[in-house]
Amino acid sequence: MAGSADSTVLAGARVVLPTGTVENGRVIVEGTRIAGAAAEGAPTVDLSGHWVVPGFVDMHNHGGGGASFTSGTVDEVLTGIRTHRGHGTTTLVASMVTGEMDFLAHRAGVLSELVEQGDLAGIHFEGPFISPCRKGAHSEELLRDPDPAEVRKLMDAARGTAKMFTLATELPGGIDSVRLLAENGIIAAIGHTDATYEQTVEAIDAGATVATHLFNAMPPLAHRSPGPIAALLADERITVELINDGTHLHPAALQLAYHHAGAHRVALITDAMDAAGFGDGLYQLGPLAVEVKDGVARLVEGNSIAGSTLTLDTAFHRAVTVDRLPVGDVVQSISANPARLLGVYDRVGSLEPGKDADLVVLDADFGLKGVMRKGEWIKKPHID
Repeated sequence: MAGSADSTVLAGARVVLPTGTVENGRVIVEGTRIAGAAAEGAPTVDLSGHWVVPGFVDMHNHGGGGASFTSGTVDEVLTGIRTHRGHGTTTLVASMVTGEMDFLAHRAGVLSELVEQGDLAGIHFEGPFISPCRKGAHSEELLRDPDPAEVRKLMDAARGTAKMFTLATELPGGIDSVRLLAENGIIAAIGHTDATYEQTVEAIDAGATVATHLFNAMPPLAHRSPGPIAALLADERITVELINDGTHLHPAALQLAYHHAGAHRVALITDAMDAAGFGDGLYQLGPLAVEVKDGVARLVEGNSIAGSTLTLDTAFHRAVTVDRLPVGDVVQSISANPARLLGVYDRVGSLEPGKDADLVVLDADFGLKGVMRKGEWIKKPHID
């Protein structure tokens, strides 16, 4: 198709496409979309020596910029969204932590409006249907078994914007809740679980498709009791979330996941809380006090890791420079895979004509230089 007068050509970069990396490639932006051709005389931005990759898609994120998605005002939630956009996350799901049912239902209504106006890609309920044995940074007195009626209550409160529920599927009602979610096109994620290998297989067979932050908040892999990790890594129906901040996972654990699941079954997430992009200090994660010191968030009482301060540009940089993963594999894990899981791959997750012009510009060392969302620069690259 012929380009229009408002075309812009991003030229000269290494462009990562679903089919591979194109040297000296071009991305044509026309309005809010990626186009197949540019108008004659369209302005060109020379990105020689840089990478252009799809905008990042974060399917597990609790906040940032000092703002909590669980408890912040609408303006504060928007601040958190803008913070992560500035770090390359052009599509974001708001995750909530455990709270009172009525409170969570109310928050779902608030966040659903931001989904409806295009600021968020959906809502993720991480709790309250999780195991007290693996609660992590969740308030134990507010935990409950995954009663399908209560799962339905939160689904209804979200008005069609719920994308994922994290469940300890071994608890009473867990398998029925997985089936309910699967029947309604909502991701059932296994996490904060004390399940055995066999119980995990049962949940996968019932329709679970995601492992919430694999390795974290679940029994470790053991040779006679392999637990959920072995089942989740082995099954092609499961996508495993990984928090690649250098704190949640040893590099060998990340390599193990990539080796067994493959890049096509990994979703790199942040599990970020308020302090992401904001700094050290005292914060609240739901009803619990959190201290962030040297970029690591831990509960004031108990010292459990309490989410992360990660942004996806840092996760990307670490994956290619520390973990030595191929750039194409990282792009798949940080953009395409989560977009597919969320049902938005027709619009985002890859650089293809017709999709939203969501992209990230990285320098030769994979440092963030620019972010574009729907054709507008969130962070404009200043090319030397």
